[in-house]
Amino acid sequence: MAGLALLATAPAVLATFEVTNRWAVGAAVGGAAVLAVVAGVWQERYKRAAQQRDEHALKIESGCLVLPSGRLPTVAQTTDPLRLGVHPAPISAVKPAQQSAAAAAERVPVYVPRDIDADLRERLARGGFVLLVGDSTAGKSRAAYEAMRTTLPNHLLIAPQNRDALPAALAQAASTRRCVLWLSDLEHYLGADGLTRTGIARVLSGNGHHRIILATLRATEQARLTGGPTTQDEAGRTAHHEAREALEQAHLLRMQRVFSAAEQQRARTSEWDPRIADALAHADVYGLAEYLAAGPELLRDWHDAWSPNTDPAAPTYPRAAALIAAATDIRRAGHTAPLSRHLLEATHEHYLTQRGGRRLQPEPLPTAWEWVTKPRRATTALLQPEDDDHVQVFDYLTDTVQRHSAPGEHVPAGVIQTVLADCAPQDATNIAATAYAQGRYQLAEIGWRAAYGARDTTLGPEHTDTLTSRHNLAVALRDLGRLEEAEAEHRAVLDARIRVLGPEHPKTLISRSNVSVALRDLGRLEEAEAEHRAVLDARTRILGPEHPHTLISRSSLASVLGDLGRLEEAEAEHRAVLDARIRVLGPEHPHTLTSHHNLSIVLGHLGRLEEAEAEHRAVLDARTRVLGPEHPHTLISRSSLASLLADLERSNDL
Repeated sequence: MAGLALLATAPAVLATFEVTNRWAVGAAVGGAAVLAVVAGVWQERYKRAAQQRDEHALKIESGCLVLPSGRLPTVAQTTDPLRLGVHPAPISAVKPAQQSAAAAAERVPVYVPRDIDADLRERLARGGFVLLVGDSTAGKSRAAYEAMRTTLPNHLLIAPQNRDALPAALAQAASTRRCVLWLSDLEHYLGADGLTRTGIARVLSGNGHHRIILATLRATEQARLTGGPTTQDEAGRTAHHEAREALEQAHLLRMQRVFSAAEQQRARTSEWDPRIADALAHADVYGLAEYLAAGPELLRDWHDAWSPNTDPAAPTYPRAAALIAAATDIRRAGHTAPLSRHLLEATHEHYLTQRGGRRLQPEPLPTAWEWVTKPRRATTALLQPEDDDHVQVFDYLTDTVQRHSAPGEHVPAGVIQTVLADCAPQDATNIAATAYAQGRYQLAEIGWRAAYGARDTTLGPEHTDTLTSRHNLAVALRDLGRLEEAEAEHRAVLDARIRVLGPEHPKTLISRSNVSVALRDLGRLEEAEAEHRAVLDARTRILGPEHPHTLISRSSLASVLGDLGRLEEAEAEHRAVLDARIRVLGPEHPHTLTSHHNLSIVLGHLGRLEEAEAEHRAVLDARTRVLGPEHPHTLISRSSLASLLADLERSNDL
């Protein structure tokens, strides 16, 4: 820029030295004019680049873990593991009044080496996307922190504090030669505008660098994110597709909640720490990290709080217990963002009434909030405050409730409807997808309609996220039997996706497949067959013959062939799809069970009733076990078996 500025002053320099040659002066004037234009262009580019750098730096400083100077730290400079999501542990052997400042500051005990450490550190040394999966408080974050500090002390640490900071963090990671992108509780960073396969490739592709994405994920969240939808209609697949694709890029390491014998032996060398000694006394029931993080104590306090509040000398807190119950259920429903106090106050009465309502003599609401947000044993609260208006439920409680919930024990519909009335589009999408997977199609419609309306307003009608929400809404309408509405919505989404994404984009093909399903539902079978064949050809060419989406198209085509009376063709196709799904997805995946069910139907139409009965019974048993006895697909299996037994004149055998 300085050089261009000097060149632009050439005419003035010539005049100063009284150079009068008209060719020299003309060249200087012309050159100066050109250079002035070039300088202006480059100056404008420089300003834009500087502005972008400033905006990026501001996003990093406000959204990521930084040093007091505002710079990103190296791994070695990150000395407080609590800032990276490691749970604090209580100093149970020392009364708070007797704690020194140094003792109080030591909120994590000495690290007990885990069996997974060697594999984890080897993976970090290689680079790539490393994901630790395990139960809440299994020690995932602590193991990751210790491995990172040992293996990569000089790497830059990029730790976004929330989902909004992720785009800036990804850009920073992609432009840094040696760095760790830290994503504790990965579920908060997945989904629309979150961590995708493309974003991962942007960070990790290329040569001459050593970049690592290091993430943790609770096992229950992994099951929710990787579990397929419970229908062949591709709903749920759309909601989970990007998250599942992202998870497939990771090298997964599992951490066990309960310490192994070798880990317990290593822990005994640190029994001088009273926290570890206390945890070892319960090691046959709880994992050390779990116990140290006060999970069992929190669970016990919650359960005890339900007792009737009848003794002024020993008060209980049933209203606080109801607030926790509401928080755990809302989390189980798919809501991942911090929960507003207003929302919990609006939903907790349901749980209080279930337990006895006024007979429990519940405490005033301010007292309940004070008790439920109070740190236990100087560490974690039952509901951890995020700010003045929002809290997060301790994951251990949510996981425990989920583990002890039988299939069919779902979050009450009234609670979900209250949440959906005022939540972010991504949370509405997650809740709708969870409800859909549970066969609660009316709730799924409400959730996807809410997400679609919000995204249509904020992002525009043809944004990819808006179209995904509209697509999901159309699928819910189809399952509710509102076929004309479903067809109209699917066609609108298909037209928009062709314009925005192109005719053979995977999402465009999903929409075209769903239009084909709508045509079949409406009895327009020849049109449906033609559309299914076109989609199947495209998916086989683009995705491969055994991609789950290709198998969906092949299964849908087989069903249309059966409706057209071409039963032998239908049977052959259903058997081929069933074999492929057992290979690709496993024998009890919902899509595999759908193939089993479809084969049973065709066998019945072919008059092979005994074979059909055996298939129907196998599918019914599996769906009851996997989905629960009242899931719509379980009920379909039971109804199909009943119809078959009636044909066999054995209707009393059901």
